[in-house]
This record gives sequence, structure tokens and C-alpha cells, in this order.
Amino acid sequence: MSRLPLALLALFVAGCTTVAPVAPVAPTTPPPAATPPTHLEIQWTRTSAEHAALFEQTYRLASEHLRAVADTLTAPAWAVILDADETVLDNSLYQRERAAIGEGYSAESWDAWVRREAATALPGAVAFTEEVARLGGLVVIVTNRSEATCGQTRANLTSASIMAAAVLCQTGPSDKNPRFEAVQTGGVPGLGAVRVVMWVGDNIRDFPALSQTASAGDFGGRFWVLPNPMYGSWDRNPDPADAP
Repeated sequence: MSRLPLALLALFVAGCTTVAPVAPVAPTTPPPAATPPTHLEIQWTRTSAEHAALFEQTYRLASEHLRAVADTLTAPAWAVILDADETVLDNSLYQRERAAIGEGYSAESWDAWVRREAATALPGAVAFTEEVARLGGLVVIVTNRSEATCGQTRANLTSASIMAAAVLCQTGPSDKNPRFEAVQTGGVPGLGAVRVVMWVGDNIRDFPALSQTASAGDFGGRFWVLPNPMYGSWDRNPDPADAP
């Protein structure tokens, strides 16, 4: 019987030997912490050139339209009604702060934000409201901020250089139509009955008799709408793709 060469035998024995696994080396630095999800709607509102351009463009065109009809208006018996939040006042910092702690809107946090009076004027808003006054009209703010925080709202508008003849906050239902009517019929103390020639807002409900289901209006004439991708009455609309 032939014998295997010693070198071949050694190789055979080595191949049958179990080699212990090498323990993994621990990383010298910890892995990076998970980053919070990006809220693109907040980032777009706070940082994009497009957001600023849309506001400047809308307010500039609204001013041009107002100048074109100013000769037919009798001062001081006419007014422009504007919403406050995301129309003349920028509250995107509130949205950012809430997102940073993983929280959304709450009535308590919102009231605390309003009382800080930290909202700033949105692009084009100051120049537009100044133009209304220059042409002989009145600026009226109709907002769904609560009556309990209306004093802070007025102070914040003033600090943001939004000079309003009247600020109507929410005292009952959120429907703004009764307040629109009060402005036009003399139901606002100290204001008198005025002709409203323009409405400006970021929500379809900022315009008389309009809603998510009834949105046909004189946009680009009496009505001027501004973009707000962060929140609004639209956020409960069903997507057509989800229909059965």
C-alpha cells in the first residue's frame, strides 16, 4: 500500500481542522444619530425663493389691480379684508418648532406662540397694506385667532408694520362670513359701513361664501389667494386616487 507524501497529508489534516471565527472589531466612533424626518412643506415656506417670489408677485399684482379701480372708489368708505396667519403674518417658526419635537398643532401651544408676538411680516404684505392706505382705503384683518389673544395679535401686527383699521378675531364659530357681513353693514364699532373691494387670504374660507366644495370666485379681481402648504381646510380633502 502506497503512502501519501507527508506534505499532502499535512494539507489534508489542515483542511479538516475547524478555524475559530474572528471576533468583530468594535467601531471606534458611534454611528450617527438618526435625523428627524424632513418636513418639506415647512422648509419650502421658510427657505425657498419660490415662496418669497409668489408672495411678492401676488401682492404686486393685487396692488396694480387696486390702483386701476381706485379712481372709482370713495375714501374712506372702502376697505380690503385680509386674513392674518400665512397671509400677512409668517408663523412658519411655530411649525418648525413643533416639528422639531415631533408634535403638531395644539390649541395650547398655538396660544402660547401668539402671546410671544414673534410672527414676522410676509414678503410684500407691508408694501401692499401701505398702498391700500395711500389709495384711501382701510385695512381690515379678519382672523380665526381667538378673541382671548386678540390684543397680542394687534400688537404683533403693529410690530410687523401691518397697520389695520380693525382686527376681528374669532368670538364664536370659525365661519368668517358673519364678520365679513359686519364690516360691510356697519356692525364693527368705530368702523362704519364700508364697501369691501378685495379679499386676500391663504385659505379658501378666507373668501365670502367659498369652501373646499364651492371654490368658484373672482380670483385675480376681488379675490387674491396665497400659497400655504403647511396647513389649511384642504388637509382633509380625500385624494381622488383613493376613491373606490
